[in-house]
Amino acid sequence: MNAVKVNDNVTIGNGKLVLLGGPCMAESMEVCLEVADFLTALCARLDIGYVFKASYDKANRSAAGSVRGPGMEKGLEFLAEVKKRFNVPVVTDVHETVEVEKAAAVADILQIPAFLCRQTDLLQAAGRTGKVINIKKGQFMAPEDMKGAVDKVRAVGNDKVMLCERGSSFGYHNLVVDMRSLPTMRSLGVPVVFDATHSVQLPGGLGNASGGQREFVRPLARAAAAIGIDALFCEIHPNPAKAFSDGPNSLDFKLAEELLTEVKAICDLKF
Repeated sequence: MNAVKVNDNVTIGNGKLVLLGGPCMAESMEVCLEVADFLTALCARLDIGYVFKASYDKANRSAAGSVRGPGMEKGLEFLAEVKKRFNVPVVTDVHETVEVEKAAAVADILQIPAFLCRQTDLLQAAGRTGKVINIKKGQFMAPEDMKGAVDKVRAVGNDKVMLCERGSSFGYHNLVVDMRSLPTMRSLGVPVVFDATHSVQLPGGLGNASGGQREFVRPLARAAAAIGIDALFCEIHPNPAKAFSDGPNSLDFKLAEELLTEVKAICDLKF
């Protein structure tokens, strides 16, 4: 497997667990800094690599009137301040090719949303930046078919690719995780990430917004860790009930600490 170096402090795929964690949306500078402060300290104590995650634009909200975020300019300011203040790498989503260059000036990892994992122009524009590319497996994709997405990035000379499992569509307002996808995608020669919080999302489950089943985050994350992951993706918020996006499936600080402690212990076992 090809490990990917994010920066001098974080490499994904070298045997050390890494967290990609933060609020779903970069709601404000205050929320970003609060989450980053907590998770930087927690990951240091648990010996987990840390990458701060937040999106400047949630371009696929359920309803036209939903809050999408602060926008690229302001959102990248938040991410840059987190990066500077806590000396941690950052990851954010890109949705269109015109966003890629500006996002890459700040982000260490560019994330391709699941619905866009087949978009050749977007994948290759991201790949040309030379940044690490985290591609979320589409809810409609078989894991082995993600080879096409990996190959599109590699075709422009970038081998720093990861694949992320976040559940597959199954019936109405429901996602199901087939854990076989993790070794299947790792067999493509890339590190694998498990998105523990989006995997329990109920897309459109609240009518004009997505619901979630937070109680299943821990068992799914523990199972993924037992099977084998290189990084864990979690949405973490000081007060999920007041989060602008994905509150029902986000973790608060207490749950995040419990989850990471358990997952780290499982990852440290030698099977």
